[in-house]
Amino acid sequence: MEIKNYIQANESRMLDELFSLIRIPSISAKPEHKDDMTACAQRWVQLLLAAGADEAHVMPSKGNPIVFAQKTVNPEAKTVLVYAHYDVMPAEPLELWKSQPFEPEVRDGRIWARGADDDKGQSFIQVKAFEYLVKNNLLTSNVKFIFEGEEEIGSPSLEAFCEEHKEMLKADVILVSDTSMLGADLPSLTTGLRGLAYWEVEVTGPNRDLHSGHFGGAVANPINTLCKMLAQVVDEKGRITIPHFYDDVEEVPQAEREMIASIPFDEEKYKAAIGVKELFGEQGYSTLERNSCRPSFDICGIWGGYTGEGSKTVLPSKAYAKVSCRLVAHQDHHKISQLFADYIQSIAPQTVQVKVTPMHGGQGYVCPISMPAYQAAEKGFEKAFGKKPLAVRRGGSIPIISTFEQVLGIKTVLMGFGLESNAIHSPNENIPLDIIRKGIEAVVEFYRNFQ
Repeated sequence: MEIKNYIQANESRMLDELFSLIRIPSISAKPEHKDDMTACAQRWVQLLLAAGADEAHVMPSKGNPIVFAQKTVNPEAKTVLVYAHYDVMPAEPLELWKSQPFEPEVRDGRIWARGADDDKGQSFIQVKAFEYLVKNNLLTSNVKFIFEGEEEIGSPSLEAFCEEHKEMLKADVILVSDTSMLGADLPSLTTGLRGLAYWEVEVTGPNRDLHSGHFGGAVANPINTLCKMLAQVVDEKGRITIPHFYDDVEEVPQAEREMIASIPFDEEKYKAAIGVKELFGEQGYSTLERNSCRPSFDICGIWGGYTGEGSKTVLPSKAYAKVSCRLVAHQDHHKISQLFADYIQSIAPQTVQVKVTPMHGGQGYVCPISMPAYQAAEKGFEKAFGKKPLAVRRGGSIPIISTFEQVLGIKTVLMGFGLESNAIHSPNENIPLDIIRKGIEAVVEFYRNFQ
């Protein structure tokens, strides 16, 4: 049976199965939903077995349980490891939802519910494509599944699980549907993710808050000093000034830069949407390159002194800032973390004491567009959406993707079907039914071309 006919014949059942997952409020951020995490994992085991897996289990981790399943068609064949997560974001603010977040509704050709896209809907696409291939004896690759329940809180238990189960998780490629496309009529594959380094900076001046009239002009103000120091991190050309910061930065190949340049992008609309008159960034690069495949530095928060109502003439004892860098492929976040700390200490004047505390970080990731698995995904999108997908690097970070490469030694293809209009993490999350149908078709075509 052709895939379109299979979907049409089984769609009612498929939606019932997806809705059974969505109705479980598997919110990893809230301890009171611990039982829901287990219930959701168990439901996935039932659905994976029904879809054709040889075995499926709920396995313990240091945190929420992990689902593992597999289907072996030929020990000599290539193996695909499908990663997804079954936890979801909290639904608040509830008053902004047009329907109950954990009672899915179909309206205007879309499923509306928390997890409809991120990531229950997208992972369901993977499982239903697998089901079709198994039921119709078309599967030529071995397939493994690993579904975790902590992605929305940073996947704190997954790295240790991977270290412990390297042999079980052996595969030729990892397939993930947890990213987005440029548009429903503009399919795209995510080929890169930026890494992250994050710090808190504390600057201490006098041993207590001082009267700014008695001491102002004679004692260094920690807030003034902190602002001056952080302002030096980026120069007037948008370049980060930390010594050796760019040593490992990958230059994007010209062919990929040309792909980025072909992405439809209206800079005037972009500026209008965020309410700015002019943009700023590293000279020599376009806006889409700056926010996806070049590193950046940002002050995420800064505070100190008196910020209450009215006025208080105080010269504060301390000033604080939270700062971050988005990193690109080959930049090690541990190395960058130390480079930043050393640099800030080197430019700190003797009038203050400076403490830099690393917070967290993750590596960047790049999927080569020459990789056979990427090209199989490309053909899948072309078959389902009627046009070749654009290769797009994204500015955000998914640290677990680089962890897979470091721990398991496996590259990942990010075959995501989300849309900006799907409102993930927000009230009224949704996914178009048509995207689910095309997504299943695209994944089926991936397996046909990945031999």
